[in-house]
Amino acid sequence: MAERPDLLRHTPHPGSGLAAIARAARSDAAPYWAHLWPGGAALILHLQRHPETVAGQSVLDLGAGAGLVGIAAARAGASHVTASDIDPLARLVAAMNAEANGTPLALAGDLLDGPAPDAQVILAGDVFYSAALATRVLPFLHRCHARGARILVGDLGRAHLPRAGFDALATYPVRDLGDPPGATRDGVVLVPSRDGFGMELPRDRP
Repeated sequence: MAERPDLLRHTPHPGSGLAAIARAARSDAAPYWAHLWPGGAALILHLQRHPETVAGQSVLDLGAGAGLVGIAAARAGASHVTASDIDPLARLVAAMNAEANGTPLALAGDLLDGPAPDAQVILAGDVFYSAALATRVLPFLHRCHARGARILVGDLGRAHLPRAGFDALATYPVRDLGDPPGATRDGVVLVPSRDGFGMELPRDRP
């Protein structure tokens, strides 16, 4: 049975305010923020079990979507949390979810091509789902790591996750979109490898 992160979140449906906002915005971006993705769920569960990971630290929730990982970090005692997402609708939903959970959350847009931020901990859930995104995310994580930030990645082991450069820290039973009721997968929390944080991305994978 998959563990369930205990967080309040707004979900879109035909009669919801979120659906109306999305229609009004006429955004072409896929509504990734509408779901709790498995890598994010693994990170949330890890923070719930190990709040010391972020307690008293400044945190960046990278590719935040609805902001649930960042909200979990705030609940775990992070001193300051920024939720970064390229989609302005995602940032709006993250703000709504933060308010619903009574947690402070700063918001930021696309940071991937800029310098490493000041955050002491970077939480990156499900950020290797496409080759185009992976080629931007990995150098950004390297810049953050070089500056001294702690990196935690949540993933199912998708095609574009680097197979070298990360070590598994913990595994949690989570669900992915489309999974039948009761089915679970291994959501893995990864950290940069002690043997070297490599830059090589997988090749010729779908």
